[in-house]
Amino acid sequence: MRKLLMVLAVASPYCLMAQPKSAPATPPAPVKEVKNAGPDVNFNPDAVVVSAHEVTIKGQKVPYKATTGTMPVWNEDGKTIAGLFFTYYERTDVKDKTTRPIVVSFNGGPGSASVWMHIAYTGPVVLNIDDEGNPIQPYGFKDNPNSILDVADIVYVDPVNTGFSRIVDKNTPRSTFFGVNADVKYLAEWINTFMSRYNRWASPKYLIGESYGTTRVSGLALELQESQWMYFNGVVLVSPTDLGLTRSPQQATALRWPYFAATAWYHKKLPADLQSKDLTAMLPEVEKFAMGELLVGINKGSLITDAERKDLAKKMARYSGLSEEVILQNNFDVSTQLFWKELLRAEGYTVGRLDSRYKGIDKKDAGDRPDFNSELTSWLHSFTPPINMYLREELGYKTDLKYNMFGPVHPWDNSNNTTGENLGKAMRSNPYLHVMVQSGYYDGACDYFNAQYNMWQIDPSGKLTSRISFKGYRSGHMMYLRREDLVSSNEDLREFIRKSASGGKAAKY
Repeated sequence: MRKLLMVLAVASPYCLMAQPKSAPATPPAPVKEVKNAGPDVNFNPDAVVVSAHEVTIKGQKVPYKATTGTMPVWNEDGKTIAGLFFTYYERTDVKDKTTRPIVVSFNGGPGSASVWMHIAYTGPVVLNIDDEGNPIQPYGFKDNPNSILDVADIVYVDPVNTGFSRIVDKNTPRSTFFGVNADVKYLAEWINTFMSRYNRWASPKYLIGESYGTTRVSGLALELQESQWMYFNGVVLVSPTDLGLTRSPQQATALRWPYFAATAWYHKKLPADLQSKDLTAMLPEVEKFAMGELLVGINKGSLITDAERKDLAKKMARYSGLSEEVILQNNFDVSTQLFWKELLRAEGYTVGRLDSRYKGIDKKDAGDRPDFNSELTSWLHSFTPPINMYLREELGYKTDLKYNMFGPVHPWDNSNNTTGENLGKAMRSNPYLHVMVQSGYYDGACDYFNAQYNMWQIDPSGKLTSRISFKGYRSGHMMYLRREDLVSSNEDLREFIRKSASGGKAAKY
């Protein structure tokens, strides 16, 4: 466990604290409370706690400062309308911040806090879970020897009504915060304030988002350039959404089939010749089928002949572990919900939505969708106690507020979602900007093949290919919960940051 070196409570708008040269000889004084306790009406939108720590990453000791608390969101008149909760980790043995990268991290939902990547992926601590990501009691956290804090500082941001973030001005319309474009607009303003307050304008900058967070950071990449005049070196999309890029019903069906094949392979439901191949050796065959024969066949609709229909259903069954009967009953359009229910129905199980390695048990074997998401139940089991323990006990943020793992952000305005196109525009207008996609092969909510499709549409000319990369992992939505993937995915981030930091290279074509 990390050793707590220093804890200070700060309520000043400018709260950078001096870093001690060494650990004090005596135990630190008791943690002072941030005056945030009580109901939301007593919420302080501008108060932080600063503490000093040390973690060993890849065999190297890394001293760092943790700043956790709130920073305001202002309206156009300069009135505080909300306070965003954040945790900022800053390596303290690096003197020159102009070359030190900083990563701004968001999770998804919308309505989800940044807890997931914070205490299970890139941050200095990780959950106490088994090697495949399952809960273990007693709950807790431990040092993360794979954290990217050795190569970059990180700030984890909880959007309004998630985590400890709250609306302060109750007269401010909810539409100010809760919508694709509103979300991007106010967060861009907040990031501007953060970079100014913590003197990070000169640093190479990165955005990382998971799930809906990929929609958020794709939109932010362009918004920050055009409205804040802030240019980033990289955007990392972890388990990306469709980014507002439309699919026809036929495309949607075809694009999900490689995910079906991956999940069926994991549960050993494919024919012997496919099952005997390694996962990544098998998938290209399915991908070629999906984008060719399958897409052409289902586009024919009622023009398809009986012989073609039977042949197509046979091949779809071969690559999915489903029966030809089920496929034909659904006119080839098998939903992910039905797949999760159907694949292991004969064995009495369902498979998980966000990570199809997980199994669930429904009340009835009948039906066309699972009763619950088996993987999400497991994850909430693993995450909720540790984040409350860590923020309050380890980082010293004392409050009676509830930490919203999922907060009230509805109704959410999904209209005019052009975030994918915006990311492409940001890349074309900023020669520094690189994009990396990280996907789990067993993610059924934001599947890996749709993630690749996004990149094809963002860059239809192929001129950005050298600045776009894809990494796949043998797990699900939160690939980092599997220990082997925690190591490799963080290493992929390190390499991405090293390659995309400009190092004095001019931004030009």
